[in-house]
Amino acid sequence: MAIKLTWYGHACWSIETPNGTLLIDPFLSGNPVAPVKADQVNADFILVSHGHGDHLGDTVDIAKRTGAEVISNFEIAGYCEGHGCKVHDLHIGGSKVFPFGRVKLTIAHHGSSFPDGRYAGNPSGFLLTLGKKKIYDAADTGLFYDMKLIGEEGIDLAMLPIGDNYTMGPEDALRAIKLIKPKVMIPMHYNTFDLLKQDAKAFAASVKKAVPTTKVVVLQPGESYELK
Repeated sequence: MAIKLTWYGHACWSIETPNGTLLIDPFLSGNPVAPVKADQVNADFILVSHGHGDHLGDTVDIAKRTGAEVISNFEIAGYCEGHGCKVHDLHIGGSKVFPFGRVKLTIAHHGSSFPDGRYAGNPSGFLLTLGKKKIYDAADTGLFYDMKLIGEEGIDLAMLPIGDNYTMGPEDALRAIKLIKPKVMIPMHYNTFDLLKQDAKAFAASVKKAVPTTKVVVLQPGESYELK
């Protein structure tokens, strides 16, 4: 069975695997480009990269409705557990094998606070090992040279932000691709709001010219890609 990734806009992903469905950073309520509502998605596991409202999003409501296990850093896991969710806490560099595969938290250079301003621990990205495939979700981050170390894992697919302002923009995302060397890259965290407006097709053309070994797949919210 192929691994199916569906982009719900911003940094929200559904990843269907043979052994469960993952939901990443489920910002759906209040997301102007989200093609579905929070009560329309299902998940067995929810991965949360950091505590900002556009990433923590609807995590608690979805987890309580579906029984999904929330996987995140210590602080966010504790917050969700306090709201009645099943959780597993990790931290940067730590990993664990779940029924669907392995999750490892990676560095992400960003901030992290809950919507009420409380500290929400270190932000992270995710390195997922799903069967023989490796997926890197950089989450919200600036460019950092240690992405080269992540690339040494042999990345089949990378999801990288290109929106600029709060994260990498197109130029730094291109530099990140040169460090990571993924087989496939899907841009995210752009065009949710006017402040994050980017031309993804122009970005894809620049990658094709500079890094022809990486295929850029541009999705519209609600569209899917199968990693075979």
